[in-house]
Amino acid sequence: MKLGLIAGNGRFPFLLLDAARAQGLAVVVAAIREETAPEIDARAAADERITVFWLSLGELSRLIETFHKQGVTKAVMAGQVKHKQIFSSIRPDWRLAKLLLNLRTRNTDMLLGAVAKVLGDEGIELISSTAFLEPLLAEEGVLTARAPDEQERRNIEYGLDVARAVAAFDIGQTVVVAAQACVAVEAMEGTDAAIERAGLLMGSLDEDASTLERRLTVVKVAKPNQDMRFDVPVIGMATIETMIRAGATCLSVEAGRTLLFDRDKLIERASEAGIAILGVAR
Repeated sequence: MKLGLIAGNGRFPFLLLDAARAQGLAVVVAAIREETAPEIDARAAADERITVFWLSLGELSRLIETFHKQGVTKAVMAGQVKHKQIFSSIRPDWRLAKLLLNLRTRNTDMLLGAVAKVLGDEGIELISSTAFLEPLLAEEGVLTARAPDEQERRNIEYGLDVARAVAAFDIGQTVVVAAQACVAVEAMEGTDAAIERAGLLMGSLDEDASTLERRLTVVKVAKPNQDMRFDVPVIGMATIETMIRAGATCLSVEAGRTLLFDRDKLIERASEAGIAILGVAR
């Protein structure tokens, strides 16, 4: 079987590529010119069962034609496509333009769900992006050397309510909390940028006058009806490094619905920095 891989940015496409090849699958990569790392070509050059086709964001018809010509009937999406790219930089072909005009609301879930339906109608089934990476899903419980303390657990409890409400509107999936006050909410800028913004805000407060306990807790959730075929919550090393710079000491993620990239190194780095990571059941 040939697996189609629609590759966005970051390490996710490479991890999925390795996992698929480990199962003996040939992979046809649709690399998004505006997002995918050029190193994907080197990976293909080293493995004759990997083929890469570069497409611009918005070339839905060309994507379908490529998969048809290559005999792809199952595909996965892996890697982020920045929200601002989707709704500002995109140059849609006729097929995608028609799809965009028919959207009830212009959010990422609605768009990707519509793309998945078009692919399905063309005989290309979009499967879960976690299908090959289940060992990287966060499990329930404390994942680091240190457990959240009482203040951090209160932040998590409060943050979960806020994050789930925000995620239900497909605004973002992360909030940053201090002393049970919401400091930042993720929107189109992404998780790491929201954490950075929270760190800058807390750093700008008068330390003597501030009534807020200054340690930040990051709470990341899946959407209420998260479609695991795309936009799966992901935490990587970059997020941990961003938390360290911002003064965040605790991270809560949803167990079974959040991927932890470079899992062992990530947990080791967080533990070294005194960051607690907790997997929370929905």
